[in-house]
Amino acid sequence: MARVFSGIQPSGELHIGNYLGAVQNWVRMQDQHECIFSIVDLHAITQPYDREGLAQRTLDMGIGLLAAGIDPARTILFVQSHVAEHSELSWILTTVTPLGELERQTQYKDKSQRLESVPAGLLSYPILQTADVLLYQAGLVPVGEDQLQHLELMREVARRWNARYGDGFFPEPQAQLTRAKRVLGLDGHAKMSKSLGNTIGLLESPESIWEKLRPAATDPARKTRKDPGNPDLCNVFTIHQGFSPPDVQAHVAQQCRTAGWGCLDCKRVLADQMIAALTPIRERAAQLQADPGGVRTLLRAGAERARAIARRTMAEVRRRMGFLESAGD
Repeated sequence: MARVFSGIQPSGELHIGNYLGAVQNWVRMQDQHECIFSIVDLHAITQPYDREGLAQRTLDMGIGLLAAGIDPARTILFVQSHVAEHSELSWILTTVTPLGELERQTQYKDKSQRLESVPAGLLSYPILQTADVLLYQAGLVPVGEDQLQHLELMREVARRWNARYGDGFFPEPQAQLTRAKRVLGLDGHAKMSKSLGNTIGLLESPESIWEKLRPAATDPARKTRKDPGNPDLCNVFTIHQGFSPPDVQAHVAQQCRTAGWGCLDCKRVLADQMIAALTPIRERAAQLQADPGGVRTLLRAGAERARAIARRTMAEVRRRMGFLESAGD
């Protein structure tokens, strides 16, 4: 059984983009692999953030993941900063990571262009990602296509460290591409993001789901009710593919192509499917929100399990690199 690692930033309440792009896949993977999932709060501080709300957003993300189906009995779920070995291995891996490779990362180039002063942490972000995965010697990393460049860097860093110290100690992680299509925001233009206000939260009420979905952008070619559409170009249909069963998807696509329905009809069916899928999640989340201490206990227990693996990895890393043994090694 392969070991999987993946992380998500503590943005607070999950939205449907997180769910369709990552979390839905994580829930499925629990039945197939040994899974380790982390709320990566250290990654979240590489750009300006709300310090006062970080802890609550981290807790809310934990609640969302548990409510969505992450099972702490089968999966290790923890907060990244609760396992100090992530930071230690990240520093160690900086010594074998070429600067040029970091500067070539597309996400770094995009983000750094928007900043007057670029923090070193933004440049080193992929090294911390690499440490996250290698610390648990994970062989599989579920990613979207936009993360493949970072994964190739992980493999390069693992090769370099192994060549110098490891003799194959770190596996070269393989990508497991997520099946979900890229979900745009409700505006149909930008990536789904809370800061852009183009999301639907996983825990929103049925009324709020319909209120947000109703004005969502659809196929731009459908200017009138009688114009046939192309579901392959419609972001609302992409969301259908995440929530609606195949027979409903086929019917919706046919009605779109023949102009049998207007876009509002398509959205109403989608709203019904989303409400049916998300109501149980919202109800589980309400139970978890009523017991935040219990959620903290689950996350701490996950960190203990993660730390046990991380300590073994780091003891071997230090030994191979020639560090003087400490009392804990």
